[in-house]
Amino acid sequence: MSETTHDGTVAMTTPVSPDEGLTAAGLAAKYGLAVSGARPSLVEYVRQLWGRRHFILAFSQAKLTAQYSQAKLGQLWQVATPLLNALVYYLIFGLILNAGKGMEKNVYIPFLVTGIFVFTFTQSSAMAGVRAISGNLGLVRALHFPRASLPVSFALQQLQQLLFSMIVLFLVVAAFGSYPTLSWVLIIPVLALQFLFNAGLALIVARMGAKTPDLAQLMPFIMRTWMYASGVMFSIPVMLEDKPGWISDVLQWNPVAVYMDLMRFALIDGYGSGNLPPHVWAVAAGWAVLAVVGGFVYFWKAEERYGRG
Repeated sequence: MSETTHDGTVAMTTPVSPDEGLTAAGLAAKYGLAVSGARPSLVEYVRQLWGRRHFILAFSQAKLTAQYSQAKLGQLWQVATPLLNALVYYLIFGLILNAGKGMEKNVYIPFLVTGIFVFTFTQSSAMAGVRAISGNLGLVRALHFPRASLPVSFALQQLQQLLFSMIVLFLVVAAFGSYPTLSWVLIIPVLALQFLFNAGLALIVARMGAKTPDLAQLMPFIMRTWMYASGVMFSIPVMLEDKPGWISDVLQWNPVAVYMDLMRFALIDGYGSGNLPPHVWAVAAGWAVLAVVGGFVYFWKAEERYGRG
């Protein structure tokens, strides 16, 4: 665009842009632009996650296979690790500290081994979940997918590992006189509820670990404290019989203790319903729903921030 000045020369003027004065949001709206990596709605996020179910399963299987690929015994360490832990705890707590008081040996040993296997399931899910984002930044930054796929996949990996090692748990329980009965069917809902709880826990610590990677260094201390407070090596009511009742109730109602008690009740003949806290199934279901729903929403709210800086 040009115009003639008073001295006869021609001056060029810049035309006014039709976008002048528009804010960034206005420009985006005008040209149909959207924020890259923006968080989808909760319903859409669930739909996307379901669409990645094959990736979640394949990723968990690959991680499980690679976990012990450098060890000569390979996948046998899935079974050997909790068994060796159980042996150490039995020597210290069972023989030296008499933590199994009130229980016969044929009950206490399955009691202890079951507790170790069940607690390890939750512990491993939390430890893997806290690094789900921070330990896979290359994948997070390179590909577009719902980030919840990673912590859920790690929880699924731990479930597969537990199912593999449950064969040995069954043999240990049977070796001490607790043979398969109809109560063993309860194992299925117990594992389902614990998996939901573990998946929710993995989602929670994954978001926290993505923001604060140092949390991974603190997790072993948190999990060890949780283990001692959950009655893995001893019966909470028996050990705390001379303490105020509310302490025993709080410890028995913590989620890991609930799932351990239910699994022991299902597997061990000498571990009757009198060892369970009241309304135990409702408590187990409540913990599972609270963790998986609350954890999923909590993780989803930070979806657009994962892998950025």
